[in-house]
Amino acid sequence: MDDDEEAELRNPFPSPPSHYTNYTSHNLNLLALLKERTSDTDLSSVNQHQILSDHPDVPSWPLTQLEKPRVDWIIEDGYYNVFGDQWFIKETIPSLAELGGNQLYPGDPSEDRRPALLSILRSMLVTYSKLTTSLLAPPPTVSSNATPEWQRQVQWITDLAQNIMAAANDLRPVQVCSCRSTCAQI
Repeated sequence: MDDDEEAELRNPFPSPPSHYTNYTSHNLNLLALLKERTSDTDLSSVNQHQILSDHPDVPSWPLTQLEKPRVDWIIEDGYYNVFGDQWFIKETIPSLAELGGNQLYPGDPSEDRRPALLSILRSMLVTYSKLTTSLLAPPPTVSSNATPEWQRQVQWITDLAQNIMAAANDLRPVQVCSCRSTCAQI
């Protein structure tokens, strides 16, 4: 294995595309001249070799590849793709219901969630008590097909814990605003 291949294997980021070497000042000047000479026509339909015949070293590939990408379509779509991954311009935290969970607190952030969170906490404490009781119960018979009580309790505790964590994560922006105002007063 030569040094280039070994360096490629150790590099955590992908190598730049091979056409980055086309972005020379000479080629960019040729593109500007091509745009100047064909200001009223579409660049994709013109023959760059005929228009730039008075200049040496006109590349065989289309100079239009050097144009900057359009940004307006990224803003319109709200996302862009890089290396096969989709990245959103505005980061949003999906709600628990959007992720497929059982959301037990109000989805509207303007609504007070404290009563719902208190009832979730109480329900979690009661469920822990029921779980310990079900673990102390004798095991079911071999012929019993019913789901054991402790499994239902563990599933319910999982749902309750997911709701508390999701509600706490939804409050992060509120905490940041509160912290900013407190820090500004100091």
